[in-house]
Amino acid sequence: MILDFLEIGQIVGTHGVQGELRVNPWCDSPQFFKNFKTLYYDAKGQVSIEVLSARVHGNIVLLKLEGVDTVQKASALRERILFIKKSDAKLAPDDFFIQELIGCAVIDADSKKEYGELCYVSYTGANDVWHIKKDDREYLIPAIADVVIKTDVEAGVIEIRPLRGIFDDEY
Repeated sequence: MILDFLEIGQIVGTHGVQGELRVNPWCDSPQFFKNFKTLYYDAKGQVSIEVLSARVHGNIVLLKLEGVDTVQKASALRERILFIKKSDAKLAPDDFFIQELIGCAVIDADSKKEYGELCYVSYTGANDVWHIKKDDREYLIPAIADVVIKTDVEAGVIEIRPLRGIFDDEY
């Protein structure tokens, strides 16, 4: 599903007394977070905020936003989700955001059999694991090149060649 605004992270605390924010980035790398000059407080892009500075500090981002100049103002933003405008992201043509994959139909690349819908992504370190839900069952597939054959976010379809045994309903 194509989205215009995407979640990029969550404010988890403050840093110092000048209103700097600690942000847990929800992207492949905290470095990616630094590419944006404008962020949004809502999924429709109705409330924007200018980024004055962003720097990586370990696995978090220290963020300074326009108008947030005291620890009290920063504290009031704790737990808030931050969004980016997708068109502001510089992605390669075949890259996509995980948020856009949620809800896509998962089908067999060869037989076109429908396995279900992608409902969640787990991050394991080695590779992501996709949770495919159909009816009352949930299946886990590794998001690796041998399994994921084609991803068409615009059409809302992911084609896979599952590893043997994943979708076998017999025990």
